[in-house]
Amino acid sequence: MIRVLMVDDEPLVRHGVAAGMDWASLGCEVVGEAQSGEEGLALARRLKPDLIITDIRMPKMDGITMMNMLREEGCAARCIVLTAHSDFEYARGALLFGADDYLLKPFRDQELTHAVARVCRKMESAPAANTPAVKKEPEATGYVRQAMDYIAGHYADENISIATIAEHLCVSEGHLSHVFKKQTGMTVTNYLTKTRIDAAMALLQTGRVKVYEAAAAVGYKDVTYFSATFKKLTGLSPSEVE
Repeated sequence: MIRVLMVDDEPLVRHGVAAGMDWASLGCEVVGEAQSGEEGLALARRLKPDLIITDIRMPKMDGITMMNMLREEGCAARCIVLTAHSDFEYARGALLFGADDYLLKPFRDQELTHAVARVCRKMESAPAANTPAVKKEPEATGYVRQAMDYIAGHYADENISIATIAEHLCVSEGHLSHVFKKQTGMTVTNYLTKTRIDAAMALLQTGRVKVYEAAAAVGYKDVTYFSATFKKLTGLSPSEVE
């Protein structure tokens, strides 16, 4: 059975999801419930769930912070994010740390059932090595780590460039380019492009985002250019993933 942890600060949502779905038919069982990211973190460490369903905005610790901490600890649990925010900002943030899907509140039981079923199929067809938790980031320290963090938070800005990143870090473009390539083996521009395409792939894989929406969400105004870049990096056209 797939072990599920439910994390949401709204009791009606939390209990409704835990008790109101036919988990057994999905090959799942709810092993725990938490009302905050802080409590969810503790339960995830103890219960070792295979799937975490979490809200984003919660007291004490939000869902993204919780999942980031679990990822850093090597947790390979799949994740479905619940959010009341309909814009892409929250979905992007969730998908960047490795969420498999997201649902906008209020959602129907059937929507969650389908999302869980999709994640379960991923778990059956893809071994743990394909989970977001084991993606290897290049080792980085100092300015390079700060640059990577800045890119993670601003890649959707179409005007982001090595110049804006260097200005933010108060270093020269030349110095940043040199140390970034030395530590990661990639140029800043290539890393930015990879981050954008990885995020676009995650959005498209939800099956609920159009190509032009994914392009705009990750900082591309030109859909044709986005599609060409996407295919160059992944070997697939965005429409093949959508």
